[in-house]
Amino acid sequence: MSLTESLPLLDALSLPLLLLDRERRVLAPNAAFCAWTGAGARRWSGIAVRELGGVGPLLDEAVQRCVEERQTQRLVHALFQPRPGIDLRADVICTTVANDEVAFAIEWHRGNDLPEAERAAALPNALAATLKGLAHEVRNPLAGLRGAAQLLARRIHDADARRYIDVIDAETQRLVELVERLLDPHPQRPFAALNIHDVLERVRALAEADAGWSARITRDYDPSLPELQGDRDRLIQAMLNLVRNALEAGANEVRLRSRAEHGVVIGETTHKLALRVDVIDDGRGIPEALAPRVLLPLVSGRAEGSGLGLALAQEIAREHGGGLSFTSRPGHTVFTLLLPYERDSGENAP
Repeated sequence: MSLTESLPLLDALSLPLLLLDRERRVLAPNAAFCAWTGAGARRWSGIAVRELGGVGPLLDEAVQRCVEERQTQRLVHALFQPRPGIDLRADVICTTVANDEVAFAIEWHRGNDLPEAERAAALPNALAATLKGLAHEVRNPLAGLRGAAQLLARRIHDADARRYIDVIDAETQRLVELVERLLDPHPQRPFAALNIHDVLERVRALAEADAGWSARITRDYDPSLPELQGDRDRLIQAMLNLVRNALEAGANEVRLRSRAEHGVVIGETTHKLALRVDVIDDGRGIPEALAPRVLLPLVSGRAEGSGLGLALAQEIAREHGGGLSFTSRPGHTVFTLLLPYERDSGENAP
């Protein structure tokens, strides 16, 4: 999917964003950018980035470096003047994405007092707004899928076939609930005690259905791990995205490993005890040029990829007070999800 084809999805973002072509001219602004600047899309389309008021020359240099070095560039608290007499302060992130087009996102924050951790989380957190736009489109097809699965369950009596139909039914219902939460995200569902291995076993069943006989999904669990407070459905989604990412990278084997970690630092907080889940695969690995931005929304190493799976997994990790990281080389990639067993607030809800 090209960036211009993705524009209806980007309009659901609350994050102001511009799309640039290879000549560093504006292809299109999203709706949030127009609302922020008080000017419509026609005002910005075709403008050279260096002509943007205030920050323009610096942005032009940053975007050029972004293209030449294939690395994300950042300007902090830059002055943007969309019209004479209007001064806006913003953090600016420039990143290359699909089809050699360039996207740079302008994040508007409250000023210099915004914590760096919140700045770093701004793009992934905006992903929820993007998915809310998609939710309207998938609600009816999901209802049809669930209805078809329930009809099949009445007609098929083979035990193995029924097991897969039950998975279809349960997962469709889970997706319906996720859609409803995207459309009405507040309040979030309270966390409840869960067994992480139950989560991983559901992920294994779904991933094996995806992979067929093309890959093995193996387990390396620590059976002594205590229960975790969390959202089971969201964690299934996060882990499934990580496993599917491995399969799409050509892995022949994906290993799910669970361990306890003591004295773990997540963000700026040290936790006495945390759960560590590793997704280990022998696929192609993450290209070096893509690694610094692979967790950002809309960044994908595949032409047909949406660039949402890893960013969503990171967002879910943060909802649980945790973090997502990775190491990668050809033939050995490890995505690590760290989740604290106790939150600082002592609450069990995000």
